[in-house]
Amino acid sequence: MKRGRKSNEATSGSPEEAADEESKRHKMSDEKHRAVQSPDWANLLQDIILQVFQYLPLLDRAHASQVCRSWNQVFHMPDLWRCFEFELNQPATSYLRATHPELIKQIIKRHSNHLQYVSFKVVDSSKESAEAACDILSQLVNCSLKTLGLISTARPSFMDLPKSHFISALTVVFVNSKSLSSLKIDDTPVDDPSLKVLVANNSDTLKLLKMSSCPHVSPAGILCVADQCHGLRELALNYHLLSDELLLALSSEKHVRLEHLRIDVVSENPGQTQFHTIQKSSWDAFIKHSPKVNLVMYFFLYEEEFDPFFRYETPVTHLYFGRSVSKDVLGRVGMTCPRLVELVVCANGLRPLDEELIRIAERCKHLSAIGLGECEVSCSAFVEFVKMCGGRLSQLSIMEEVLIPDQKYSLEQIHWEVSKHLGRVWFPDMMPTW
Repeated sequence: MKRGRKSNEATSGSPEEAADEESKRHKMSDEKHRAVQSPDWANLLQDIILQVFQYLPLLDRAHASQVCRSWNQVFHMPDLWRCFEFELNQPATSYLRATHPELIKQIIKRHSNHLQYVSFKVVDSSKESAEAACDILSQLVNCSLKTLGLISTARPSFMDLPKSHFISALTVVFVNSKSLSSLKIDDTPVDDPSLKVLVANNSDTLKLLKMSSCPHVSPAGILCVADQCHGLRELALNYHLLSDELLLALSSEKHVRLEHLRIDVVSENPGQTQFHTIQKSSWDAFIKHSPKVNLVMYFFLYEEEFDPFFRYETPVTHLYFGRSVSKDVLGRVGMTCPRLVELVVCANGLRPLDEELIRIAERCKHLSAIGLGECEVSCSAFVEFVKMCGGRLSQLSIMEEVLIPDQKYSLEQIHWEVSKHLGRVWFPDMMPTW
């Protein structure tokens, strides 16, 4: 008993000492917890910081570079500047944040020779923003771009500039790059002479050219590109630039097989635009040379302007009607488009498309996606269409108001019937999904 009391007395101290000991234990525990929970951000691997920086807007990236020396080093790594998007707007006309002018100057001064994949995104319709993009382009004399995209989300933008000013800036890139492989210049005043400069300096490397709505380019200008750029695999242009000579040039033995051809058929004023006809022999030669090409056609025409189209077999694979299209035209589509894979009809009218859909199902054996907006189809005809196409319909976007109940099927019944033939659950759309 005495020994036990002595032991207890030896181990017990004053209350103050016990409190200090307890405080030390808590402090050590907190320090260990912080050591586990709080990483040393300054010593993160630079590869990880680089990945994070690539997702940051430029201004945030610049602020982050001031955190420590390691992060600042990453900010100046060439890999961070190979791919870059300049966002340009005027504060008075847009609420979106633009790339800060001073930061643009720093980028051009320090990293212009690192830039390879560049796009300019003008997010308002101001002439000042487009001029700023041209000023930057004209300074890219020490770079060798691989891709260039001029994107205007609001018109007229680049089309508002003096043509000579735009061409001068664009030519700087064409001359200095030497290895341009992708060029997207929709809605710009690019012209035939500037395309010749492009070809003279980048004919061996150009693989993609997207230039819809470029009114200063002639069929001869785009033909020059096709004649010289034998590695071209993707091309997007307006229908007025499409010609028999262009298709034959793309079909020459020297030219690689085209993978993607997009054609925009656009009319702003009904009756004001005359559309030419492409010969069937030209289409046949083109498809013989590039049998797997995706031929995409966007139609924004008025009904009376469709006369030159779908009069004989057309090798279109993806077909989009952005305005109302007549029953007659859709009937011709079913007769003349055997390669059709996707069909979208935004509007038709009040006459049911029963016969036209059945014909398309019979003739277009590769059809796998269809979208119908302001149209009418009887429920029975729609079920028959799905039954004929079967499980190959991977995309079936039909607005509920398109379907007209009849004696055989109600709107409640059609859901089950269509799902049965598709092999998956299907419901009509409540709003367009294309």
